[in-house]
Amino acid sequence: MSYKQPVSYAAYLKEWEDKIAAFTELEPGKPAPVEGLAAADIPDSARALVEGFPCAVKDNIAVRGMRLSCGSKLLGGLKSPYSATAVIKLQAAGAAVIGKTNLDEFGMGSSTDNSAIQKTNNPWDLARVSGGSSGGSAAATAAGMVPFALGSDTGGSVRQPAAFCGVVGLKPTYGVVSRFGLVSYASSLEGIGILADSAERARAVFAAIRGRDPMDDTSCDPPPGAPPLYNAQKNGGGVIGVLSPEAIARAVASGQSAGAEAFKEAAAAAELESEVQKGFAAARECFASLGYRLVDVEIPALKYGVPAYYTIAAAEASANLARFDGIRYGTRSEWAESADDLVTKTRDSGFGSEVKLRILLGTFVLRSGFQDRYYLRAQRIRAGIRAGFEKLLGSSTYEPGSPQFDAILMPVFPIRAFDRGPQSLSPFAQKAADLYTCCANLAGLPALSFPASVEGGLPVGVQLLGRAFSEGRLLDLCAEYEKTRPFPHPKGFKDLWR
Repeated sequence: MSYKQPVSYAAYLKEWEDKIAAFTELEPGKPAPVEGLAAADIPDSARALVEGFPCAVKDNIAVRGMRLSCGSKLLGGLKSPYSATAVIKLQAAGAAVIGKTNLDEFGMGSSTDNSAIQKTNNPWDLARVSGGSSGGSAAATAAGMVPFALGSDTGGSVRQPAAFCGVVGLKPTYGVVSRFGLVSYASSLEGIGILADSAERARAVFAAIRGRDPMDDTSCDPPPGAPPLYNAQKNGGGVIGVLSPEAIARAVASGQSAGAEAFKEAAAAAELESEVQKGFAAARECFASLGYRLVDVEIPALKYGVPAYYTIAAAEASANLARFDGIRYGTRSEWAESADDLVTKTRDSGFGSEVKLRILLGTFVLRSGFQDRYYLRAQRIRAGIRAGFEKLLGSSTYEPGSPQFDAILMPVFPIRAFDRGPQSLSPFAQKAADLYTCCANLAGLPALSFPASVEGGLPVGVQLLGRAFSEGRLLDLCAEYEKTRPFPHPKGFKDLWR
């Protein structure tokens, strides 16, 4: 498939790839083969932002003929025999998949350092992480190697690297994009998301890949009454709820008990560094200047978000990753005394430490006698968090009645992209910091991350969380912000795709 190749594109790709290691497979001269599917019915203005452009796909999303490693040694040599529905729809819209991008193993991590293949560097500072788990897709987009890429978001894995790298990251409503071809980690939480160089590019890609898919029973179309993706004709004059860092800190603090060191460490990990506070304040000021009324809100149940998220995610990972046994596909142990021994040795050598930790945790919470204590309680907390957001934003069924807010403005991560030095975030602190992103996945709601400002030489991202199926409204807000404050780029970036 042909696509637009600017002069010296191959050299530009190599220059950046040598520095950031964003791709696990890169074939700019040989894009993935196109599979037959009718093109999506999208406006010409949207098609113009997708058709003829190269794109990248996270290496846990199937692309026929390309590797499907999931960032794991266990699947290092696997080539996919089919393509994900989202990929087929993108290709039908005229996009060319030129490579697969690096990720934390099976999407488990916040840095892309948990990949068994390589570590991906941040284009803004090569000593810092690109975020995770869709760090490769975010880094490639931020460097201008591609104008957009697909990622996956289970607890913030599109939005957090988008914030670290200074690009737009869209996590759609659960089910509105088919998950067929996405290697399952936590099935009820995850979905395919978009990394893009602008709000309008993200909107165009979303228009191309959304919609119900007979290959995925969890997929759906927006209900009648949902905001249109295009031609909403509403700018300024709305109301945005602000879930401030102070409100989140109060929620976390209220869950602490005397002497609970883990709660204290979690609360400390959720505190915003000064540069992120400045970026968040800049976003508030910009939306206020655009005519929006900002109202502080609180959702007390958020204090339980991280424990509920990791309980559910680990339980589902334990079930989903049971299929990786080294017998049917993937790398297997060279020698074993029995079938059980083969599976044990294959998993021991093939899975990384983070994957093993989550599988063990998931197996524990699903044990007989523990499901009520942990897993089912986490599901009740999940329902409470969703109810809290729906009280502010409106229900997913779009029944009569006006919601209180157009969207809720939140931080994405408490610090900017962190480095790999001795003062870096601990694994526990990285998990605790997921408080800002995981609640959108628990509630199944759309969320959009975008760069608010650059502080101390690094981008600071904020996110907008909206009512189910309100991606169009979130993208409208982001586009307004982008017109006022154009999104920044790292040193060495060339704008090849305008």
